[in-house]
Amino acid sequence: MSMLWEKSETWRWLVRKTRDSKRFFFAFATVCGVVSGVIGCCVMQLTNTRNEQLEAHLRHSARPESTMMGQINQERLAEFLGELQRNEDTNDRYIAALRGETLTRKPYVRIQPLQKENNEETSKDAS
Repeated sequence: MSMLWEKSETWRWLVRKTRDSKRFFFAFATVCGVVSGVIGCCVMQLTNTRNEQLEAHLRHSARPESTMMGQINQERLAEFLGELQRNEDTNDRYIAALRGETLTRKPYVRIQPLQKENNEETSKDAS
């Protein structure tokens, strides 16, 4: 593949110009960034549809598991944003996740460990 670039006179000219002139280098880099940004924005605008009928149809035909998970995610996000608005310390949430623990819904009891008793009981029953 590099043979294509090495043999191309245009590529060699571009490399020489960017090596010799800082202004050309920064202009070329800016043009490359702007062109890719414009192309990305155009693609996002063309593929982003805000069709109310389509959204209503997709919500109506969604599986119950998907609907339930969406509702649970909304509740968790609302809980997390409420904690941030009340300026509560949320570091324990991340510490709990690293330990494999989950949050509870009870106020003032934020963290509960996974149930290890069930795992130990099943291993005792199996032996």
